[in-house]
Amino acid sequence: MKKNVGNLDKGIRIILAIVFAALFFTKIVTGVLGTVLLVLAAIFVLTSLVGTCPIYSVLGMSTCPVKGQKS
Repeated sequence: MKKNVGNLDKGIRIILAIVFAALFFTKIVTGVLGTVLLVLAAIFVLTSLVGTCPIYSVLGMSTCPVKGQKS
């Protein structure tokens, strides 16, 4: 699969995943919203590690820098 998640995007996703997991495990956010945040945290970590976001692929987006592009 083609990588479409850049380093800044990966960092933001990891930070959000940590915040979402902390909110869930400290029971600040509970119930359905807590579960949704935990699932989002898992998705953010997975897409950061893999470097590919399926939603970006569908939308034709990429936050990776283009290599070999001349200005």
